[in-house]
Amino acid sequence: MSWWWSGAIGAAKKKLEEDEAPRIYHSVGLIVGVTGIVGNSLAEILPLPDTPGGRWKVYGVARRPRPSWNADHPIEYIQCDITDPNETQSKLSVLTDVTHIFYVSWTKRPTEAENCEVNGAMLRNVLRAVIPNAPNLRHVSLQTGGKHYVGPFDLIGKVNSHEPPFTEDLPRLDAPNFYYTQEDILFEETGKKEGLKWSIHRPEVIFGFSPYSSMNIIGSLCVYAAICKHEGVPLRFPGTKEVWEDYYVVSDADLIAEQHIWAAVDPYAKNEAFNCSNGDVFRWKQLWKVLAEQFGIEEYGYEEGPRLKLSELMKDKGPVWDEIVKLNKLEATNIDEVGNWWFADFTFGGIRIVDSMNKAKEHGFFGFRNTKNSLITWIDRTRAFKIVP
Repeated sequence: MSWWWSGAIGAAKKKLEEDEAPRIYHSVGLIVGVTGIVGNSLAEILPLPDTPGGRWKVYGVARRPRPSWNADHPIEYIQCDITDPNETQSKLSVLTDVTHIFYVSWTKRPTEAENCEVNGAMLRNVLRAVIPNAPNLRHVSLQTGGKHYVGPFDLIGKVNSHEPPFTEDLPRLDAPNFYYTQEDILFEETGKKEGLKWSIHRPEVIFGFSPYSSMNIIGSLCVYAAICKHEGVPLRFPGTKEVWEDYYVVSDADLIAEQHIWAAVDPYAKNEAFNCSNGDVFRWKQLWKVLAEQFGIEEYGYEEGPRLKLSELMKDKGPVWDEIVKLNKLEATNIDEVGNWWFADFTFGGIRIVDSMNKAKEHGFFGFRNTKNSLITWIDRTRAFKIVP
């Protein structure tokens, strides 16, 4: 037997032994909302060998069965409806090895009072199932968002919101907000366990990937652009002139996930709330050119006149989308599942969103993204999973 063959066998045997050996995990994460736009990013990043706090074992919780685009993530998937306290208790109380909770889930109801009730109950159900039963639990990370500063969807424009740039020390608005409800529940439930820390993360409009997300602006823009390309019509900007020309910020989903993980393992980030945006500013008229180029559309831009709303423009486009899916051999999807038209109308409706990242940087988080590159990255990711052409 030659020396090189003997060495190759030895290396293979060593790798087999390592693969069969029990894995030692330094941290165990529970992602609640794992098929959401940030949950999906957390499921990709946490298991990586160089992720801070690792080696990580990861559980992922979502209401629906595991989708194909999430199946490659090395996590233990748990289908659970966290609005049901009994099911939540049954399925999550047994996860006694959890050390970190990443709560990135929410559900939408018609009024903010209903949002407060259901989203508060969901968070409370999870925390009451896990905290008493996970003796090594160290940190709970809660994601809320920029509506902390401008008010809930159904009250925006009806309450006096804060002026941008938003900073974390601004007081709560005098209006119901399920983010406030969740914060109070977080403080209450984590306070029952000595030494348990928390962090709160407030992203703005998120660039990321998840066909299951209720606020997926990338999916919405891709579907709209694909339909414009298919029909041979200009890619008109579906918003106000102010939004077209003003400065804005957005948040990359991977960046948000990185901030969640940083806060979970860095002692200097404990018990703090942090904004999370890309760190640059842009104008939508600049990004609109990039979007048009990505879909090969030559005519695009803002047109004077009555505001174009995607919820109105897309309401009869289901058959067109079905044709695009069939023609391009895409994954079978419903147009209203990939495109969240109500959220697109909100995004382009005139609320100026600019925050400050100073606090996060002062505490040691220096992550950033180039927003133009982020847009292209997530369009490419959506295409890679054959969701859009």
